[in-house]
Amino acid sequence: MTAEQKPSVGYWHLWTDSDGVTHQTKCRFEAFDLQAFAPPSPNIWVKRLAASPKDITLLVLEPGWVGDWHRNPEPQWIIPLSGKWFVESMDGTRVEMGPGEVSFGEDQLARPDENGREGHLSGTIGDEPAVLLLVQVTDAPVADAACRFG
Repeated sequence: MTAEQKPSVGYWHLWTDSDGVTHQTKCRFEAFDLQAFAPPSPNIWVKRLAASPKDITLLVLEPGWVGDWHRNPEPQWIIPLSGKWFVESMDGTRVEMGPGEVSFGEDQLARPDENGREGHLSGTIGDEPAVLLLVQVTDAPVADAACRFG
């Protein structure tokens, strides 16, 4: 891959609009730089995120687990390691994710709607547990900022 063929990597962003309603948008990490990351190894494509890590957690969601409507406790990157899970936002969008797919949960500014929904609904899919890696960050949530990590 040449410098003119920079990589583009997808991720889902669960974000909140200024009315407190959550949405999910398929976004792309762009603007990778070819650089020496671990010399003397050859250069690799690097995309640094401006987030400051706060905590790293592993979750194991048993088959059939469904969480009630809730907000993510912190802005956090979520990467399924095995199994499958879903996230449904307040606008009705449902996204199903499996191993290696990435999402950013930024629904802390959500407000309850007329049906009592707030944030998102999530749960496992299939007959095996969903193992999720969470990287919580200290950055404050931002409204109306879909795909802000592009």
